[in-house]
Amino acid sequence: MSGDAGKRSELPLATVQDSCTDGCCAPEAVATVDAQRRAVLSRRVRLLVGATITYNVIEAVIAISAGSIASSTALIGFGLDSVIEVASAAAVAWQFSGQDPEARERTALKVIAVSFFALAAYVTVESARSLFGAEAAEHSTVGIVLAAVSLLVMPFLSAAQRRAGRELGSASAVADSKQTLLCTYLSGVLLVGLLLNSLFGWSWADPIVALVIAAVAVKEGREAWRGEHCC
Repeated sequence: MSGDAGKRSELPLATVQDSCTDGCCAPEAVATVDAQRRAVLSRRVRLLVGATITYNVIEAVIAISAGSIASSTALIGFGLDSVIEVASAAAVAWQFSGQDPEARERTALKVIAVSFFALAAYVTVESARSLFGAEAAEHSTVGIVLAAVSLLVMPFLSAAQRRAGRELGSASAVADSKQTLLCTYLSGVLLVGLLLNSLFGWSWADPIVALVIAAVAVKEGREAWRGEHCC
């Protein structure tokens, strides 16, 4: 009798593990979060998304303005990337503004995936232009400071949203956190590129590394489109 009871008690866990075909075990996370905790996490995601949108709007205005002044395609591209991130974060904000966020999950993931693809396309085009004869950028102190600040701020926003998304079992929240993390990589590339251009005149460094980030963006976009982000 006790053996049968033990077997029965193991069945829910086995069912959850069998459903984790991608190794993420998101259903287990969902099952262990009660309604009150889910409400707290959903509110936290909304706050984090709001903070991300606010920061990216400010970042976009500064980057595009500074890029136009310095004739820097990298800075302008970075600003437009911020606009794309706003679209992605807005999709998650829309999802969690409803009574049933799970019902809007797939739509939010599609918007995030398209945002990734748009980012990859723009970075690729701008990198090619920089490599094959676009106007050389001038030194930009504002751009260097902006890239450094973003490099410090974005990892914290990404990590906080990813933790909340994983506990909720929300693939869209995790996908959006990955796009915020991608902004961190872009900030690092931008900072290195601006510094190398200012100090040594190496204008080719930024577009080369940016092409690698574009490839990563395509990969993340494909995963978001298929709903494969690990929660």
